[in-house]
Amino acid sequence: MNAIAKGRLIGVGTGPGDPELLTLKAVRALAEADVVAHFAKRGNNSNARAIVGDHFRPDLIELPLLYPVTTEIDKDHSDYRSQITHFYEESAEKVAEHLSAGRTVAVLSEGDPLFYGSYMHLHVRLAHRFPTEVIPGVTAMSGCWSATGLPIVQGDDVLTVLPGTMSEFELTRRLADTDAAVIMKVGRNLPKIRRALEATGKLARAIYVERGTMSGGVSMRLADRQDDKAPYFAIVLVAGWSGRPEALVEAEA
Repeated sequence: MNAIAKGRLIGVGTGPGDPELLTLKAVRALAEADVVAHFAKRGNNSNARAIVGDHFRPDLIELPLLYPVTTEIDKDHSDYRSQITHFYEESAEKVAEHLSAGRTVAVLSEGDPLFYGSYMHLHVRLAHRFPTEVIPGVTAMSGCWSATGLPIVQGDDVLTVLPGTMSEFELTRRLADTDAAVIMKVGRNLPKIRRALEATGKLARAIYVERGTMSGGVSMRLADRQDDKAPYFAIVLVAGWSGRPEALVEAEA
């Protein structure tokens, strides 16, 4: 008796929001998939699904993976770590059931699957058990600096990517030691991000981007933003390239 063929796991980068930033390879993977899994907050629609939904086949099996918690509990609290670890383990087994049945499962990931993506938690649990492919996607940060026309680094510039969930001390320390920065996971962390930028003399160069590459997107100098409320997926960009032509610097001011 022949063994049942294992299915294939595909981590699919959907890009930052604009459906036209999907890669041809991502579209091909969606056409081949028997199952599409997507993460979302319980009670909310999946942003990644909204980006790629037009490419779903009518006979496709959908597998929503709904977070039990997001920002309700501090990420360093033992209750959060326990619940989220159990969630990823349970989600991996749900995907594994389809893979063991010989189905191809595409797991959607906003931006790039291996860059702060939830897909990574499935990848480390399943890639050694099943044939796996990861399809890169346009990251949120590159989508945002392209949408705003902001040259981010040049020459020997050092770029640092920081999660806004870090402590204010760590944000300040790391911002002080870099030429350019991308601060992700903004949300309710915006006030301390602003203070860290001001303490390091980088506030005047900081650009706030909300819903980058999507309809209704907003970008402005952070120093000009009066409101300290921001969605979790907003980004703050601090450009390097201090030697760029003055005309370009003045145009951005």
